[in-house]
Amino acid sequence: MRLSETIWAHLLYVVAVVAFAVALPAESYRMIGGGIIGAFGLLAIWRYGWGLVHFIRALVYRLKVFPRMRASADAFIARDAPDAYLLVTTFRIDSAVTTRVYRAVFEAAMAAPGRVTVVASIVEAADQRLVKTLFRTLCSKQDKIDLVVVRIAGTGKRDALAYGFRAIARRCPARDDIVAVIDGDSVVPRDLIRKCAGFFLQDPQIGGLTTDEVSEVRGHRIFQEWYALRFAQRHTLMSSMGLAERVLTLTGRMAMFRASIVCNSDFIRQVELDYIDHWRFGRFKFLTGDDKSSWFWLLRNGYKMAYVPDVVVLTVEDPPSNNFVSAAAMLMTRWFGNMLRTNSRAVALGPKRIGFFTWWAILDQRISMWTSLVGVSAALIATFFIDGYAFLLYALWILTSRYLQTLSLLTARSRVSVFYPLLLYFNQIFGALMKVHIMFRLDRQKWTRQKTTADIRDARRPLIASSFMSAYMHSLSLAAFLALLAWSVDALPTPRAMLFLP
Repeated sequence: MRLSETIWAHLLYVVAVVAFAVALPAESYRMIGGGIIGAFGLLAIWRYGWGLVHFIRALVYRLKVFPRMRASADAFIARDAPDAYLLVTTFRIDSAVTTRVYRAVFEAAMAAPGRVTVVASIVEAADQRLVKTLFRTLCSKQDKIDLVVVRIAGTGKRDALAYGFRAIARRCPARDDIVAVIDGDSVVPRDLIRKCAGFFLQDPQIGGLTTDEVSEVRGHRIFQEWYALRFAQRHTLMSSMGLAERVLTLTGRMAMFRASIVCNSDFIRQVELDYIDHWRFGRFKFLTGDDKSSWFWLLRNGYKMAYVPDVVVLTVEDPPSNNFVSAAAMLMTRWFGNMLRTNSRAVALGPKRIGFFTWWAILDQRISMWTSLVGVSAALIATFFIDGYAFLLYALWILTSRYLQTLSLLTARSRVSVFYPLLLYFNQIFGALMKVHIMFRLDRQKWTRQKTTADIRDARRPLIASSFMSAYMHSLSLAAFLALLAWSVDALPTPRAMLFLP
């Protein structure tokens, strides 16, 4: 147990917050109940209420709904064992991690109840030799396991997946066979197939599923805390969405699909050559976000997507930079870019087609990046124009509310860190700023591992799609956002007052 996760660390945090509250002068608390607090009270109730809804739904799913699903899935897998295909994509990952990943894959294949084909989609010849050596060492006496190696050029994960899917399609799997798509830095558990395949047998409408994740971070301590927090939050959100039978993403680290879907030519084409038509940027292809492409295909075609919270995949994380803020910016650019590029077309499907809760959760991804900035922006405006104590009172609220959110994560993880409140706030503010920035630059893409980007030169583009126009629209939106907040707290005169109207 880390020191930051001990009861003494938490007691010290509570004492420090109480001391801070006592140290604030009495006049600072006079703002509560009126002024800026009253102006944004309804917004706060809505945002924290939405978080509470996810929290309660997650508990209902894990404690009430999923145990019944687990019992049914286990009963089905005990009667019928489908064949499984484990597709692993490997590119620019060191040999030690690759060895761990494929060893775990082969062990999962040996523990599977049916036949298993491991499809290795790789680029380098050294990886091919390593995989074949591991296969001969671990599976030489196993007749039920086959190995298929697909060599491709280093043109990206989308091509690696498409070639792997076509290799699986050539083997003509049965409809109820399953395909697990495993990233080259994900270590799967030995019982992966046995504990997941049954869900496809119990419900023919389930097209894909994903599982819980934990991380092994090779970097500074702050990265370890940050990844642990993110995966704890993910566990709660995924559990909540599992109750709606449609999750918000089928993560590229490990997602499982029905074989008939993976062999569908339209599905393969969507993953390989996905694109959107944007009103300002025109048509542009997706460089990253293959998991969002596969997720959207299932969502559009009416399939359910399950979350399996009692199966845990270990991901080996290498931050792209030793500087925390720089690394977070690079990772958020990829994560949020993938999310926002798919968001509008998912919202366009409508609540009748995908369910109201799922549709609203997708729409909220766009709303929350602005509402997340309301508190800090209003506090700064109030501090400079209304009351100098406003920001101190806001800081006390953040320290208290984010600590309560941290304690709520004890339902997802056995231990939480006293650093989580600060990291939660960092994710909220920095993440919202990154989302807003990306929203006006959806065509800019970068894959951190492959070091490739979508290179679009402004000289070849019309003014409306240029970098200048992106910066102009971004700045204008932020100015309008801040002006609206300033008017809301009477820090700026309203348009009526400026025109001297009664």
